[in-house]
Amino acid sequence: MINVTLLIARLLFVALLYLFLFALMKTGIGLVRGQRKKEKSWTIAVEKGPKELRGVQIAVHGPVIVGRNPGADIVIGAGYVSGRHARFSLMGQNLFVEDLGSTNGTAVNGRAISEPTALRNKDVVTIGDVAIRVRFA
Repeated sequence: MINVTLLIARLLFVALLYLFLFALMKTGIGLVRGQRKKEKSWTIAVEKGPKELRGVQIAVHGPVIVGRNPGADIVIGAGYVSGRHARFSLMGQNLFVEDLGSTNGTAVNGRAISEPTALRNKDVVTIGDVAIRVRFA
């Protein structure tokens, strides 16, 4: 009789444990979905530059490299653009741009930068003779 009671107690304990874990996972998934809805969505768009690149828009979810090198995310075949010219990257919910040691430098709203710089909505980043506008939604 005691063996049957212990078996039922063990099964009840395992069932309660599974219910607890299910409730915990459901709450965690809900929290993650809520955070994603509040997250800013950044895009960069080429406004001035080579004809084939004008109007190109890229959503920034990780680092985006701009340069003349074929391995860059945005390849700009212009003489004033270095192989790996600049990098756009997310840090928290902010978008930053940094010059990667290019020959002609990178500017934000006409001001040359020498370190990672936080961007705001509608800022214009100049890479060589190419203008890239930053937007968030």
